[in-house]
Amino acid sequence: MIRIGRIHYFIIVGATLMAGACAGTSSESTAPAAAAKEAGRPPVAVSVTPASRSDLQESVEIVGTLAPKFSADVQSEVTGTVTAVYVTEWVPIRKGDRLARLDTTETEAGIAALKAMEAQARVAESRAKRESERAQQLQKYGLITPQAFDDAKSAVEAAEAATAASQAQTRTAEARLAKSTLVAPIGGVVALRAVNVGDRVENMGGNGPLFRIVDNRLLDLTVSVPSSRLSAVKVGQPIEFTTDSLPGRPFTGKVMFINPTIDAASRSAKVVVEVPNPDGQLKGGAFVKGRVVVSNRPGILQVPREALLNWNLEQQTAEVFIARGDKAEKRVVKTGQSNGVTVEVLSGLDEGDPVVIRGGFSLQPGDRVAVVKGEGA
Repeated sequence: MIRIGRIHYFIIVGATLMAGACAGTSSESTAPAAAAKEAGRPPVAVSVTPASRSDLQESVEIVGTLAPKFSADVQSEVTGTVTAVYVTEWVPIRKGDRLARLDTTETEAGIAALKAMEAQARVAESRAKRESERAQQLQKYGLITPQAFDDAKSAVEAAEAATAASQAQTRTAEARLAKSTLVAPIGGVVALRAVNVGDRVENMGGNGPLFRIVDNRLLDLTVSVPSSRLSAVKVGQPIEFTTDSLPGRPFTGKVMFINPTIDAASRSAKVVVEVPNPDGQLKGGAFVKGRVVVSNRPGILQVPREALLNWNLEQQTAEVFIARGDKAEKRVVKTGQSNGVTVEVLSGLDEGDPVVIRGGFSLQPGDRVAVVKGEGA
């Protein structure tokens, strides 16, 4: 019994010593293992660019639709049947070029009749004037009564009035004849031809214009500017924009008109921008995106927009990472104006600080970083 008890005693003591040894070994090896794991973690590949000073153009972002500044819908001022069409769609024309002609047979016959009536009126006027001259001679010798003399004078006046009325009727018919030929009121391009030979057109009626002439050499861009930014926009300021129809090609214009009233529903005002288009590349109806350049400030510390993390526009704060040696360091910066590509930094960075522009979303403060060559400083 005594031998068995001693054996149990040695087993318990041995187990206790082994457990203590194992526990000590585990606690002593935890820190080196974590350090080894951290040391074995590969560095995060990042691209950096130095915070730098340059001119900052403050701008107001805009979107809108282009429209020709000058265009004209052509309708007929007289009723008639189309006998000739001289143009097709998409062809350039000059002001005064013929577009179409209506049947003028009836009008020409009416003018001939009116001219015959005018000739008769002239004959009657000539006869009345001769009678008046004869009455004046008879009056000298007292061979005509005052009543007859007055009647002769009145006959001349009536004949002159009849001649004038006949001439007016002739001119009206000739004007109607002239309107039977439709001409281009402006120069440009025929954007619409909605009539063919044999069609009957009504006097300023129908379902739409017969022709539409568009002058694309000068365009209007109408945009809406929020009331909060309206005070920064002035007449004469330049605008830069692009359009999906010509991707990658920049265009310019100039602010020409600012609506004096603000729309109560949208809290914005209409602004009209004039866009020169001498080569005709831009088309009316094209949707554009751009910005009105409202100021140009030199020597402003800036970083690319993609470098900002957690950007709070209201409080004008953001976070950025900089590559300090091979470690990532987080900075809180105060932001200012932006031109859509770069953002002004008011505080939190110094000129030349290597700011991470790619790879920052996976970074934590103190992480090891490896700057991708050719992508940054």
